[in-house]
Amino acid sequence: MRKRSGGWNNTTYFVENSTRRAVLRIYDTHKDREKIEFEHAVLQKLGMLSLPFKVPVPIATPARETLVQLEDRDGKFSCLFEYIDGDSPTEQESGYFESFGVAAGTLSVVLAEISPGLAPVYRPYYELRQAYPLCTGEVIRELCLQPPVPFTELAKGLEILYNAYENIADSLAELKGLPHQLVHGDLNASNLLVETSDHRQVTALLDFEFCTFDVRAMEPAVILSGLLGHAEERAAVRNFCRGFSTRVRLTEAEIKALPVLMLLRKVDVFLHFVTRYLEGTDEAHVLHEQVNQLSAEVTQLSVGAAQIQGILLEEQGGA
Repeated sequence: MRKRSGGWNNTTYFVENSTRRAVLRIYDTHKDREKIEFEHAVLQKLGMLSLPFKVPVPIATPARETLVQLEDRDGKFSCLFEYIDGDSPTEQESGYFESFGVAAGTLSVVLAEISPGLAPVYRPYYELRQAYPLCTGEVIRELCLQPPVPFTELAKGLEILYNAYENIADSLAELKGLPHQLVHGDLNASNLLVETSDHRQVTALLDFEFCTFDVRAMEPAVILSGLLGHAEERAAVRNFCRGFSTRVRLTEAEIKALPVLMLLRKVDVFLHFVTRYLEGTDEAHVLHEQVNQLSAEVTQLSVGAAQIQGILLEEQGGA
């Protein structure tokens, strides 16, 4: 077993013997069997299809279970996936973004059609208050506007995030009227693999843990929000949108909502890490790092969202 570096929500190991390789995942942030069963149901449905990219395939135990509860890990759940060949792209790489757009668009089309047979457990992004019960309006206001000692030097960044949190609240109800379907919900460079021999080609989409029923346009919004600050941001956005648009045609309302959806992604990530801090999962330095990063991205988004929206509109053919 070799521990894999990176990842905020799970511990991952590569498992090897003389004939076979697999990936062992331990879920660190929850002990909710239904969440994992839904993820695996989606993956099993996808695994039955002929897709132009690979997805993780859960390996069943002799008892036909795809997850096991670990007594020596405080009851955390673990599972085993078939190993997928490929490389994780580096932060500097940008040649794969058109292929990423095609893969994300293809996945979106497929997810619209499959039925896992189970109800999703994760809430859609726009149900922020229900999804993060520890992050009440009062808690977020006090943390951001009267930061405690570990975060006093982050006052400016926290204020930016609080304003984003407040601004997004008025737009959430409108999102419920947009087209809905199953979405991956967390596609980014860390959740894909590219061909070892050609880093321009995406060969696998990974980590379906947060797959749920949500706004269809949330899929590209999550990805595009992650391109802020990329060394070749404009080209990366253009190439992704070009690839995605060959597979999915968004409605005018979906494209109009893109800036709100991208901001929603940033606010959601902020509440995710606030919750981890309040629960004791992370120490203060983790939230400290996230506040610095997210507040900078929210500032970038306020300037660049309209440009990203315009590029997507152009690639969609002026939808």
